[in-house]
Amino acid sequence: MATKKKAAGASKLKIQYYRSAIGFTEKQKLIVKGLGFTRLNAVREVVDTPSIRGMVAKVPHLVRIVE
Repeated sequence: MATKKKAAGASKLKIQYYRSAIGFTEKQKLIVKGLGFTRLNAVREVVDTPSIRGMVAKVPHLVRIVE
């Protein structure tokens, strides 16, 4: 079995889901779900990659970067 190796200096992002996605497009709801959020005011720590940055950039009105 192959195992994934963690990058030695992989930086992390703390993001918070602070505003409800009700009333926004289905695509934006799926982006929030793709970031791993299930509840309002949840905070997640994710690896700082260009794809995650792009997802956060698509819904800046729903999520915020805490750190």
